[in-house]
Amino acid sequence: MSLLVIGTLAYDTIETVHEKRPDVLGGSAMFFSVAAGAFLPVQLVAVVGRDFKPGDLAMLQRHGVDTSGVEHADGRTFRWTGRYSADWNSRQTIETQLNVFEHFDPKIPPAMCAAKYLFLANASPVVQAKALDQVTHPAFTVLDTMNLWIEMTRPELLQLLRRVDAVVLNDEEARMLTGERNLMKAAGAVLGLGPRYVILKKGEHGAFLMGSDVHFSLPAYPVSQVVDPTGAGDTFAGGFMGYVASQGNIAPKTMRKAMLYGTVAASYCVEDFGVGALQGRTLRDFDGRYDELLGIVTP
Repeated sequence: MSLLVIGTLAYDTIETVHEKRPDVLGGSAMFFSVAAGAFLPVQLVAVVGRDFKPGDLAMLQRHGVDTSGVEHADGRTFRWTGRYSADWNSRQTIETQLNVFEHFDPKIPPAMCAAKYLFLANASPVVQAKALDQVTHPAFTVLDTMNLWIEMTRPELLQLLRRVDAVVLNDEEARMLTGERNLMKAAGAVLGLGPRYVILKKGEHGAFLMGSDVHFSLPAYPVSQVVDPTGAGDTFAGGFMGYVASQGNIAPKTMRKAMLYGTVAASYCVEDFGVGALQGRTLRDFDGRYDELLGIVTP
């Protein structure tokens, strides 16, 4: 089965109470692709500047990612600078440089337009809709968004929600989108906007999946030391979508198992800066933590 992601490749500057690290390899599509590549080959559409290192694309290719859809534009690659609180529960955006991503007009290669599984990583709903328009008959489309788009492009986002099968949100985004404080009510309200499924990420408190045929909740995998939580949500989505696409169905059992694999992938992500702890991970690694997490959630 074919899995396609449209999103960002980036260089981040991350500041924690322990360390400040510049030029960390990141971006929504980067985290997603490295995680999903443990399950099956991934097709990637993104834009980078002339400063993007060839070795970083080569790393993606070693993880089974087809990078022929990555556009090289004049200018600098997308960059984000953020600072995390000591307890990891909040972060402050210091600077966002859209650079070449500001004018990103996704052009999906013809060979990728037949993808059956599609992840629209965090971007403007206008950009996401342009990408979706080019995919002929996707079987399962998942959308990610953030508070900026909920606030600034709400009409476009609401229109797009009626066209996708599932949406990934954190608790703050779900409340902002629906106006509901209770998360269960918020999830139900999101479903009323069009998608068949909603995945709510609750950080260190886990995640839950809701739809007409499935309702599933699980805790986060217990990580002994968090180094950098940047990209954990995108990595979760990569593990989730990677498993679903590898199975070729969205049966409730598949979706529940995919939630565990997403949680496992995210647990690796937070153990190092950027995708450092994800590089070289195989399905065998994911399976090991899957069994451990299953032991935690199974009575």
